[in-house]
Amino acid sequence: MLFKGITLVLAFVLIGLMQPVVAQHAPATPTTESRYLTMRDGVEIAVDVLYPADFDPAQTYPTLMQATRYWRGYQGLETWQGKPEIGAMLANGYIVVTVDARGTGASGGDRFAEYSPDEIADFREVLTWIAQQPWSSGRIAMFGVSYAGTTAELTASPNTPALVAISNQYSNFDPIFYLAHPGGVFTEWFVRNWSDFNVALDSNDVCAIARAATEGECAAARAQTTGVRPVDADPDGTYLASLLAERFSANVYDSVNGITYRDEPYGDSDITVDLLSVYSYREAIEASDVPMFVWAGWLDNASADGALSRYLTFSNPQRVILGPLSHGGGFHTDPFLDSETPVDPSLEAQLAMQLDFYDSQLKTDAPAPIENSITYYTLNAGTWQTTTVWPPAGVQMQPLYFGADNTLSAEAPTDASGADTYTVDFTATTGDATRWHTVMTSGDVIYPDRAEEDEKLLTYTSAPLTEPMVITGSPVVTLNLASTERDGALHVYLESVAPDGRVTYITEGVLRLLHHPISDATPPYAQLGPYRSYEAADAQPLTPGETTEIPITLYATSVLIEAGHRIRVAIAGHDASVFRRYPAEGTPVLTVERNSAFPSRIDLPVDGANP
Repeated sequence: MLFKGITLVLAFVLIGLMQPVVAQHAPATPTTESRYLTMRDGVEIAVDVLYPADFDPAQTYPTLMQATRYWRGYQGLETWQGKPEIGAMLANGYIVVTVDARGTGASGGDRFAEYSPDEIADFREVLTWIAQQPWSSGRIAMFGVSYAGTTAELTASPNTPALVAISNQYSNFDPIFYLAHPGGVFTEWFVRNWSDFNVALDSNDVCAIARAATEGECAAARAQTTGVRPVDADPDGTYLASLLAERFSANVYDSVNGITYRDEPYGDSDITVDLLSVYSYREAIEASDVPMFVWAGWLDNASADGALSRYLTFSNPQRVILGPLSHGGGFHTDPFLDSETPVDPSLEAQLAMQLDFYDSQLKTDAPAPIENSITYYTLNAGTWQTTTVWPPAGVQMQPLYFGADNTLSAEAPTDASGADTYTVDFTATTGDATRWHTVMTSGDVIYPDRAEEDEKLLTYTSAPLTEPMVITGSPVVTLNLASTERDGALHVYLESVAPDGRVTYITEGVLRLLHHPISDATPPYAQLGPYRSYEAADAQPLTPGETTEIPITLYATSVLIEAGHRIRVAIAGHDASVFRRYPAEGTPVLTVERNSAFPSRIDLPVDGANP
C-alpha cells in the first residue's frame, strides 16, 4: 500500500514514527530496564530506561526522554535497531527514557483522543519520576519527530522543573487545520492511512502493520519482531495480552472524518479539536520558559507555517531551522534540484546539531542562553540565512494583478470589465509524492513538471523577469470569485516557468469555500495572513453567482526566481492526490473577476536584498 519490499523496522523510520536513519552508534554493552510506572488513576505506563555502556551508579546523568504513540521498543530487537539516534545519545553520556503513551504499545489505559490531557499528564508524571531517580542529574530534555515532537512541547504545560529543554522536530502546531483539514479541506489519504496504521499498532498486530505500511508478508514481518516489547516483569507478554484485550482506542479517521469546524468535539470525546493543538496551552508553555530547538521543512505539509506561528506567538527561547527537508529530514526537497541531491544538512550533521543543543542545556547548571533566531534555506539559491524577525528585514509585499490573456502584471487593471471562467477538473493532481505524502511516508517530495497538469487549471503568468527575485514569506492570492455552487475548494499554486517551458511547483494555498469569511476576532496565535476562525458561527456558504473577495494565504516559502523565468499562479478546484472533493456532487464553474472594480492579484513578499 505505502511501501513495497522494505523491512518492517525501516517502515517505522520511513513513516516518520521514529527519527531518521543515521549511522549506527550502538554502545558496546547497552543496559535496558523496562518497567511499568503507575499513574495517578492506576493506569500502568510502559517505560524503558537505557543506560550508557559506561554507566556508573555512583554518578548522575542528564536524561533525554521520548514519549511516543509508536512503540517505545520492539520485541527481540535492540533499541537502536529501530531508533538509531539513541545509540549516539547513549554514547554522548545521556540516559535515554522512552515511553509508550496510554492506550498504545505495552501501556495500559484507553485512548479516546490523540494528545489528550490524560496522556500529557502521564508524561509529566514520568518526568517527575525520572528526576527522583538516584542516577538523575535533575536535568531532562524531551525530543521527538512528528507526534513525539508535539508531546514534548505539550508536556511543558504546566512546567515540570526538571524539564529544561525541548527538541520538537517536524511537529504540527495546529494538527487539525494545518494537516488533517488544511484550510478546512480534508486530507483524506493521509488521515485514512495514518489511522489504519495506528489501529494495527494499538492492537499489536505485526501482520497488519506489515500490510498497512509495507505491503509486506506476515512471515517476513514476524521474522523481525513479534510486536511491541513487553516490560521485564512480563517476559512472555501474558500481562500485555490482557491489556490489549481490554484496550479501547478511538479510530482517528472516524473521529475527524466529519469535522468541519474548530469548535467541534473530537469523535465521541468531550475534547474539542482546538484542545489537541499546542497553541491552546500557550500560557502554561510560556510560563515554563523552556527553550526549544525546532526543525521544519518548507515542503513538509504545513509544519513550516506552524514553526513560524509558534516563533511569533510563544515567548519561549526558540532556535528554528527551516530547510529543504522531508518529514523527518531524510531527503533534500528543493524542487529546483535533482531528486538525488544529498540532504542538507546531512543526517549526521542534523544529529550533531541536536546533541550540541542538548549538551548546552543539560550538561551544565548554567546553560547557555538560547537567542531567538530562524535559520532558513532559500530554494533554488542553495543558500542559508539567519534572521531574528519574520518576515526578514527588507521584505516588502509586491502585487501582481491578473490580466487579460492569462497574464500577471504589476499594473492594476483599468478595464471596467474582464473575467475568466473555469470549470473545475476533478482529475487535477499534484502527484503521489507531495508535501502531504511525506508526513505519512517520510519519503522524498517530488513535484513533476507542472506544464501538462496546468493545462487543467486556470493560470496567470507574468512576463519573463528582467532580474532575479527572491520571495521570502507568505504570498497571498486575493480572488474576486463567483461560483455556481454554495461550497467548494480552492487549491492555488505559486510556480516558476523556465524559458524552456518547464513549470516548477513552489508552494500552495488551500481553502474550503465554506470558510471564506475573514474574522475580526483576536486569533489564538500569530497568523501569516488573513485570519479565519474555522468556527461554526463564522462559516458562510457562497451565494451562487455572487462575486466575493476571497484572500488565500499560501504556505510560507523562500525561493529564488531567476531572471528570464516567469511567475505563475495556477488555480484549481480540487487536488486528487490526497484531498476530499467539495462539493461531493456537482461540478462548480468558477468566475474570476480581473477588472478595475474587482481586481484579483497575488501579493508576493519580495526580499529587498535581491541578488
